[in-house]
Amino acid sequence: MRRVTFKGGIHPYDGKDLTQDKAIQDISPKSDLVYPLAQHIGAPATPVVAVGDQVLVGQKIAEASSFISANICCSVSGKVKAIEKRLCVNGAMVDSIVVENDGEYNTVEGFGEKRDYTTLSKEEIRAIVKEAGIVGLGGAGFPTNVKITPQNEDGIDYVIVNAAECEPYLTSDYRLILEKTDKLLGGLKIVLSLFPNAKGIIGIEDNKKEAIKVLQAAVENEENIELKVLKTKYPQGGERSLIYATTGRKLNSSLLPADLGCVVNNVATLVAVYEAVCESTPLIKKVITVTGDCVQNPGNFAVRLGTNYNDVIEAAGGFTVQPEKIVSGGPMMGMSLIKTDVPVSKTGSALLTFKKDVVAELETSNCINCGRCVNVCPSGLVPAMMNKAVKQNNMQQFEALNGMECTECGSCSYTCPAKIQLTQAFRVAKRSIIEERRKAK
Repeated sequence: MRRVTFKGGIHPYDGKDLTQDKAIQDISPKSDLVYPLAQHIGAPATPVVAVGDQVLVGQKIAEASSFISANICCSVSGKVKAIEKRLCVNGAMVDSIVVENDGEYNTVEGFGEKRDYTTLSKEEIRAIVKEAGIVGLGGAGFPTNVKITPQNEDGIDYVIVNAAECEPYLTSDYRLILEKTDKLLGGLKIVLSLFPNAKGIIGIEDNKKEAIKVLQAAVENEENIELKVLKTKYPQGGERSLIYATTGRKLNSSLLPADLGCVVNNVATLVAVYEAVCESTPLIKKVITVTGDCVQNPGNFAVRLGTNYNDVIEAAGGFTVQPEKIVSGGPMMGMSLIKTDVPVSKTGSALLTFKKDVVAELETSNCINCGRCVNVCPSGLVPAMMNKAVKQNNMQQFEALNGMECTECGSCSYTCPAKIQLTQAFRVAKRSIIEERRKAK
């Protein structure tokens, strides 16, 4: 029997009607390009260029500094203006390479050349993905070449495409499915070629009817690829929720998807894999959704990495009024911006603008032990008790309550009638525990 969802979850207003019918538009940067060296999980990349160097589109300007790290390739041609700390989306000053765009967009030799992946070895495919600097583009930023190189490739049963896009307002993956169907399927087939025993599964929520039609037609004659239509519910696109909904296998923080025989990639990542392997194009662009009630022309935009968010806002027609809140990413798991003078990075998926900061206006009250947070938690936790432990600064009790299993999806905060910011409390507690563990080592 097909599993179509997971236990728990919520049904927030999805806001996708603002941009789901807006085709992807290419935009060009108008200011300097800024490439943070830390825009992925793991160690920051190391610059391989110096101030004053001339660089080309597709040129590697920083290389992976460890096993869990990723290359960074230039998205424009021009001159390296500086290597210095710059403000990034997370509010931190991050070592970055600043490139002055010459507007010529001259490319490295071989850029865009066609390749047949069936003539390449597994090692060559993995090397191309690594060289292209591809990471998980759904927001996690885990280096893709590492993900597709598990210890036991024969033990991988499923390559799962995360096409759920469950975060409200986001439609960039939806548009990629409609507009780049062949590249999505091509990227999936490339990854499947690395695992002799694997079957492809595309998991998509049932509210994406046009995308479902397109994918059904695309996989109709594919014996090794199955489309699974899932119930629309947040966080259906969370890795644990998706794996359980599509395979029935349960993932926790002590395991990797590969330990369960699964490799999970989102839509944008697989499109990037295809473009790197079959079109000799490294990761230099990202499709992001710009939306909310403060943007003149909400839409989906193909943006060169390193582009200033102010350029993106201008391409969307600018603000109708000055927003009280701006979020990078989705409203559930995104990050509030203190200013928009920051660069688009690999892990940026959207820019949301709101006239009112509803969260800031919330008035909290005492927990009434209603149990709603328990009912919606996709990890089966007891947020009310976890929050009590955090308030008492009892991290041992927090861990005993399996607090480290919290995925920070925000479902508990969303449903709490007392308006307690549970997720934020758990995020701080987890970071504190992780830091103490590091000190202990």
